[in-house]
Amino acid sequence: MRYFIKIAFCGTNYFGWQKQLDAVTVQEVLSERISKLLRSETDIVGAGRTDTGVHALVYYAHFDTVEKIEDCENMVYRLNKMLPNDIVVYDIFSVDSNAHARYDAISRTYHYYIDTQKNPFTEKFMSYRYQPTDFDLMNEAAMYLLQVSDFSSFCKTGSDNKTTICKVTEAQWHQINSSQYFFRITADRFLRNMVRAIVGTLFDVGEKKISLDEFYSIINKRDRCEAGESVEAKGLFLADVRYPFIKGKDGISINHEPLIFI
Repeated sequence: MRYFIKIAFCGTNYFGWQKQLDAVTVQEVLSERISKLLRSETDIVGAGRTDTGVHALVYYAHFDTVEKIEDCENMVYRLNKMLPNDIVVYDIFSVDSNAHARYDAISRTYHYYIDTQKNPFTEKFMSYRYQPTDFDLMNEAAMYLLQVSDFSSFCKTGSDNKTTICKVTEAQWHQINSSQYFFRITADRFLRNMVRAIVGTLFDVGEKKISLDEFYSIINKRDRCEAGESVEAKGLFLADVRYPFIKGKDGISINHEPLIFI
């Protein structure tokens, strides 16, 4: 039997999702707890990698069992009692035996949060930007991303991607309050470090370090060395992952609401 598990996690204390030697990851912690609960070694396959320190408002993974789970709701309850407070399980449900958490995803949405005022209470989840920033100009630049297909300029150097082609369907900055903003971007797939590199380069535009024409030129050169520095991981959240067989299951097809910070 194959099951999907829907979780969220604060990535501050983890070296990303994927298991690593000598490093604590979300996949490792979740796999250990599920294996203990099922009394059988259980491998968990996630929707994709997240970098060290990146968070997830919504994350899906799948695992297989020999026997049917009779009470998924009870398993959710028991898992949440076993897991640390920075990981929560929302749902466990059965899927077709060939359903895949990574390969069946049709889109992913990320949010990147910033605060333009120094705030000790948002320090773990927002990047602090002290330079004057033109968000309208950044949104003008972001619109161009919807016309781009090759995102080589925003791919981490040395990555083993089979292709750098992605289809971005949404890319826009939104204001939360007088000092806080978030960038929302949706695509069919993302390259390693892509969102953080895009945000860093957009800040170069917003802070008037480069012009719009230079931003367009950077993309067309398809060279990571030409783009801006990647922003820090702590402001990045995987906000949603969409599957054709999950839409409408819980009445919410996608999470587009921003987090509200102090």
